[in-house]
Amino acid sequence: MDEPLEPDAARNLIREILRAGRFIYSKHAKEEMLADGLTTVDCENVLRGGGVRPGEFEHGTWRYRVATSRIAVVVAFRSEHELVVVTTWRIGR
Repeated sequence: MDEPLEPDAARNLIREILRAGRFIYSKHAKEEMLADGLTTVDCENVLRGGGVRPGEFEHGTWRYRVATSRIAVVVAFRSEHELVVVTTWRIGR
């Protein structure tokens, strides 16, 4: 998979992975979700319907921020069939 992906391509891949692939939450993401009172359902809803920003190269991987007006979720692709939720936060809190 050639990265960085354009935001539309990243959005389509995220949705496909949610539908038929594998996605996991990093330890850091789980800690941030707990701290902000977020659930996996909240994060998955953001990934399904949020806006995707251009990828940013950080810590050796391309990361994509997906956000609604209330929640942001950052993901990294491990392959075309797997992604990891790197972190998440509640906006404006």
